[in-house]
Amino acid sequence: MNSFDVIKTVRVTEKGTLQGEVYNQYTVVADLRANKQEIRAAVEQLFKVTVTSVNTMNVIGKARRQHTRHAGKAPDWKKAIVTLKKGDKISLT
Repeated sequence: MNSFDVIKTVRVTEKGTLQGEVYNQYTVVADLRANKQEIRAAVEQLFKVTVTSVNTMNVIGKARRQHTRHAGKAPDWKKAIVTLKKGDKISLT
């Protein structure tokens, strides 16, 4: 997998913005098959920053029902919280 396959997107939320300002942490959506080392390498290559730690969690998709009797399901995804070296930052604009 290349870096663009490993990192899908950067999540921009209120909690994530606060983490970025206070703790220098950013939340990214990663491929379900990616491990911490692959996520670290992809973030360092794509954003030209130094990663100090990576925490991951698998998020289970919610059950959905849209105008039908049969329930559907949102897809599962992997969340990675990436801590950067002091002084580094990811520009989200």
